[in-house]
Amino acid sequence: MNEPAAAEPKTWGRWFGRPGRSLTRRLIWLASAWIIVALVVTGWALTTQYQETALRRLGNVLADTIDEVVIATDAGAPGGVTVAEIKDARTLRPLSGKYWAVAEPSADGSLRVLVRSPSLAGESLTIPHDLPERLNEAFGETISYNDLDGLRPNGEGPLGRPLRVAASMKHLPGRTEPLVFLAGLDRSNIDADTRQFATFTWTALLVLGVGLVIAVFLQVQIGLRPLYSLRNEIADVRKGRAARIAHIYPVEIQPLAEQVNRLLDHNQETVERQRTHVGNLAHALKTPLSVMLAEAGTQKGVLPDMVRKQTEVMKAQVDHHLRRARAAARAQLLGERTPIAEVLDEMAVMLERVFETKGVEIDWRAPDELGFRGERQDLQEILGNLMENACKWAKRRVRISAGATGLGQMVVVVEDDGPGLPEEQREAALQRGMRMDETTPGSGLGLSIVVELVRAYGGKITLADSDMGGLRVLLELPTAEI
Repeated sequence: MNEPAAAEPKTWGRWFGRPGRSLTRRLIWLASAWIIVALVVTGWALTTQYQETALRRLGNVLADTIDEVVIATDAGAPGGVTVAEIKDARTLRPLSGKYWAVAEPSADGSLRVLVRSPSLAGESLTIPHDLPERLNEAFGETISYNDLDGLRPNGEGPLGRPLRVAASMKHLPGRTEPLVFLAGLDRSNIDADTRQFATFTWTALLVLGVGLVIAVFLQVQIGLRPLYSLRNEIADVRKGRAARIAHIYPVEIQPLAEQVNRLLDHNQETVERQRTHVGNLAHALKTPLSVMLAEAGTQKGVLPDMVRKQTEVMKAQVDHHLRRARAAARAQLLGERTPIAEVLDEMAVMLERVFETKGVEIDWRAPDELGFRGERQDLQEILGNLMENACKWAKRRVRISAGATGLGQMVVVVEDDGPGLPEEQREAALQRGMRMDETTPGSGLGLSIVVELVRAYGGKITLADSDMGGLRVLLELPTAEI
C-alpha cells in the first residue's frame, strides 16, 4: 500500500533534487537544464532552417535549368530527341559543377539517358532505383535529392564534390512516351556555408548559454541572500548572540521571520510560566515542611523522630523534582550562553579559600570563547559540586580542563590526587543520597544533583581513574557555538 507513495519522491528527486539537498543547487540545475534544452532546440532549428532555405534556393536554380532544357528539347526530330545549345557557360564547360540530362523510362523500370550536357564530360548523373516510380506518381512535378553516390565508381561526383539533383517527368509534342529531365548542381559551397553557419551559431549559443548560466547563478545567489541572512540570524539566536530576529526581510520571507519571533516569544513565555509554577510549588511546600521539621524537632520520642525523618525525605524529594523541573525548563530555552572560563575562575577562587587550611591548589584550563548552552546558575551548581567533591578528597591538587569536541558538545574533566574510587562503587556513587565514606561531611546529594542537571541538558557524566592517582570525572555538556 505504501510503495507507490514512496516512489513519488524518488521521481521528483531525480528531476528537481532530493529532499534535503541545497535549494541553490536545485534552482541552478533546473534553470541550467532548461537553458541547455532551449539553446539546443534553437541551434538545431536555426541550422536546419538555414540548410532548407539554401537547398530551396538551389532547387529553384535546378528547376529553371530543367525549364531551359525542356524549351530547348525537340522530341519530334528525325534523329530522335535533340537539345538545342543552351546559353549557359557552366553547362558547356566540362566538370564545371552544373549538369543536365534527358532520359526515357525503360521497359525494366529504369531510366536510359538520351542526351547529356557537355559539362558531364562522359559521366552520368546517379539515378535512384525508385526515381521512375516517384516521378510517375508526381507527374509534372520536380523531385529533388542529394547525389550521395556521386557520378564516379568511387562514390563521388566530378572533382570529388557532392551534387544536388532535380528531376521531372513531362510529355513533349511529337512523342507519345514521357521524358525525364534531370539537372544537377554542385552543392559543396552550400554545404560549406551551412557548416560555417552551424559553427557560428553553436559557438554563439554556447557563449550565450555560459553567460545565462552565470547570470542564473548570480541571480540565485543574490535572490537567496535574504534567506542566508535569516539563517544566520536564527543561528545567532540559537548560539545566544541574539534574542530575536531583528532585520526586515522581503515580503516573501518576512512572515517566516515573524513566525520565528512568535515561536521564540511563546517558548520564553512557556519557560517563564514553568518557572513561576515551580516557584509557587516550592513556596507552597517548603513552608509547611519547615514547620513540620521545626515542630518535630521540639518533641522527643519515636513519633517525632519518624515525622522528622519522613519530612526530611519529603523535603529532599521536593527539592529533587523542583530542581529537575527548573533544569528541564532552562534546557528548552534558546539563546542561553554561559562562558565556562568565568565560572571555573569564580569557583576555583572560592573553593581555594574554603579549603585554605588543607592547602588545595586548583589548576583549571578552558578557552575564553568556550560557552555552555544553558543558564549560569545551573553550570555553577554542576561545576561547584564536582569541584567541591574533588577538593574534599584531594591531597593537594585538583585539575580541571575544558574543551569543545566540535560536535555541538564540550567536555569538562575534573581530576584530583586523592584516593580515588573503586570501579565497583562508581555506579552507586551517582545514585541519590549515596555516601562512600560516612566520616566525610556531606549529604551524598552532590553527584546526584550533577547527574540530574546534566541529563536535563542532554549531557553525560562518566567516572574513571585519573593519572594523578585519584578520581577522574568526565562531563559532556552542550556547547554554545561561537
